Amino acid sequence: MEEKTSEHYIFISGATGGIGKAFARACIREGDLFLTGRSEEKLLRLKEELCAQFPHRKVDFFACDLTDERSRADMFSYIESRGYLFSRLCNVAGADIQKAFYKYTQEKIVFQCRVNVEATLSITHFVLHHRAPQLEIVTISSISAVYPMPYFAEYSATKAALTSFFSSLRLEMKGQGVRVSVIEPGGVYTRPDVCKDIEGQGLWGKLSAKTPEYIACKSLCAVRKNKRLVHPGFWNKVIATVPRILPLGVRMRFIARRWSRQEKDAF
Repeated sequence: MEEKTSEHYIFISGATGGIGKAFARACIREGDLFLTGRSEEKLLRLKEELCAQFPHRKVDFFACDLTDERSRADMFSYIESRGYLFSRLCNVAGADIQKAFYKYTQEKIVFQCRVNVEATLSITHFVLHHRAPQLEIVTISSISAVYPMPYFAEYSATKAALTSFFSSLRLEMKGQGVRVSVIEPGGVYTRPDVCKDIEGQGLWGKLSAKTPEYIACKSLCAVRKNKRLVHPGFWNKVIATVPRILPLGVRMRFIARRWSRQEKDAF
């Protein structure tokens, strides 16, 4: 039986995606990492990259299907067997399906809810029970959470749920050494299909979009300052505030016209 170490790690979900990698590359400058994602091969490659650049840091990982309760339980058991405690949690994993809701399959409805909400809350609950004396929680929501979004309806709703939940958790954990910040970015230049979608949105998309490195930097700065909610970038702050003067119906019709032109599915 392996001896428990009680070391402090930074937990990053969705670590092999574009934003997750940016968080890993930023966080390893501050501490040891625990990474999770679906692909063991991709996690191993990321670990090798990080350890080559920062040989004094420790990087551990566990390939996990976050939609599967048993897979999450296996990951939690792995962590407990090693006695890891966490000083930061970066909730990055998510699924961004964009299409009319009636075009979904039953499987995709469940998949998106489980990745975006169930898994995020499950990991957060676990980390709260395995935390260092001081813990930072940063969660990637989306600018899509600000308003209901036709043709992006389930994604928008799940991200709004995250913003609501972590805003409440922040107050529950006040005075207990836990900082909680929610980030609502616009488009992020990650996968080629996402970059193509951003280009397809024209000037609106280009003004809103940021690099993964920018999002990671602003997110970590926000949680250090214990900010509740952050919209990275000037244009995203405008999107989140100014249109509120318009009736919701007007806003939603505008969104529907834009988002009905494109479709994408989660990988």
